[in-house]
Amino acid sequence: MTGVSMTSGAPWKHALRFALPVMAGSLLQQLYNTVDTIIVGNFSGEASLSAVGTTGSFTFLFLAIALGFSAGNGVAVSQHYGAGDERQVRATASTGIILLLALGVFVTAAGIAVSRPAYTHLVAVPDEILSETLLYFRIFALGLVFQFGYNIFSSILRAVGDSAATLYFLLVASVLNVALDLLFVAALGMGVAGAAIATDIAQAVSFVAAWIYMWRKYPVFRFRSGDFSFSLPIAKRTVILGFPISLQLVIVSFGLTFIQRAVNGFGRAMTAAFTVGQRMEMYMNLPCNAFQTTLATYTGQNVGAGKVERVRLGARQTVAMSLLMTMCISALVWAFAPRIVSLFGLGSEAADWGTSCVRTIALINIVLATYIPLFGVFQGTGHGIAATLVATFALTTRVIVTYALKDGAAFGHTIVWWNGLFGFGMGFCITWGYYLSGRWRRGTGA
Repeated sequence: MTGVSMTSGAPWKHALRFALPVMAGSLLQQLYNTVDTIIVGNFSGEASLSAVGTTGSFTFLFLAIALGFSAGNGVAVSQHYGAGDERQVRATASTGIILLLALGVFVTAAGIAVSRPAYTHLVAVPDEILSETLLYFRIFALGLVFQFGYNIFSSILRAVGDSAATLYFLLVASVLNVALDLLFVAALGMGVAGAAIATDIAQAVSFVAAWIYMWRKYPVFRFRSGDFSFSLPIAKRTVILGFPISLQLVIVSFGLTFIQRAVNGFGRAMTAAFTVGQRMEMYMNLPCNAFQTTLATYTGQNVGAGKVERVRLGARQTVAMSLLMTMCISALVWAFAPRIVSLFGLGSEAADWGTSCVRTIALINIVLATYIPLFGVFQGTGHGIAATLVATFALTTRVIVTYALKDGAAFGHTIVWWNGLFGFGMGFCITWGYYLSGRWRRGTGA
């Protein structure tokens, strides 16, 4: 087998080499999402920008399934890879691919079927932007199967230590998405429909590129007719490992949906401002999310190789890097917040709120950077349910605080971004308490 083993050498070097391509790939993804938003805001108006932005929380509900179960399959592949079992690596990967593609087809149909009641009653989208919201989401949903396929290929590649490959795929997809946005939205005036079509095409290209790359570079993934098969026991293990991760992300999605509902209650200007804040939050979360992915693979490989003690050292070094990088990014976002917000073509009221939102998030997300990487340790040892519980308590806290204080004098509308201080503070306490207790080591043989 080819790939990169993280079972020997300095943990921080492995973590940094693995995480940097993941961050770069995520950065590209966020850049083309941001450019997508900027183009829509400037060429289709604030209403269209609000329509695209308000789809985010509910859209993430479907992507949570792709991210969770592909990550679960990746953990299983990384453990077999760490143990040097090529046959199981191949069998686990083929089952994961079949499972995720089937789920992609299912959620596409389900998403389109429930979109109107979901955005009307659950998200409470204002009538003035409801038609554009539904149009964008339904076209976007047609490309979900490509996102599911791309995510499983990416997880398999990361499981064998190849985190750089996804960077190449996303570079191609990002350039293509921006070019198509300019064509469909700016030149042809297709509005939100053009933005959704551009995203679907870009996702399809990245899916095909990932499949070709994996086939050509790794002989172990050159499936013959007999190799490419579905194993029910392996699928069950993928679900067992992936369900807590998916559930965690689904909980996050539902929590953000209720927060989005509160945001929509303050009007279109607030919805547009919050959309900008969410886009910037993704940039500030790049380090902690990348290091979470890194620690899941690092932990899985070391558990498979019987080197559980290396996990603790790697975790400490990785959290330190996550915190340092996040602080640097947050400082830059704080300093340039007004200029950043001005790029989105907002009205004066929305721009003022957007600047306040972005600067508040820049402060609060430093807390997030101190504990999210540890989720990777829990996932890599098969204790992903711990991360799910943390996400549940953190999001529940944020939602309760938002609705309790949104009409009060202390915070008012600003609670829609200050709620993170309460939720992330709760997450910090629970995560570190569980990690220091050592319960995540159960079942690893340590």
